[in-house]
Amino acid sequence: QVQLVESGGGSAQAGGSLSLSCAASGYARGRMCMGWFRQTPGKERERVAMIYTDDSSIDYADSVVKGRFTISQDNAKNTVYLQMNDLKPEDTAIYYCAAGTIRRSCLYNTGLYWGQGTQVTVSS
Repeated sequence: QVQLVESGGGSAQAGGSLSLSCAASGYARGRMCMGWFRQTPGKERERVAMIYTDDSSIDYADSVVKGRFTISQDNAKNTVYLQMNDLKPEDTAIYYCAAGTIRRSCLYNTGLYWGQGTQVTVSS
């Protein structure tokens, strides 16, 4: 069973920075992608960024990130990171790490494995 353990997050002032990390374990077969989603109360979980293991290609949700967030990975550690800069109060959410083992999961957000979530709070 794939397990994802997130760390980081917390609180920041608007304009500040935070970083998240997520370590994966328990893969029965190769990892295809890892990424980040976020969710606020009453809203659907939205995709923030995804990075693919094989070629390190990246898919950002431009409407969310707008050049402020950077996703990266360390394949040797099965870890993905999210550096968040120029934070805004609207970035306040629970951030979830996700991983997929097949491309369809990575493309369509189906059958993904999920972390427990970590709170990010940005104050104005």
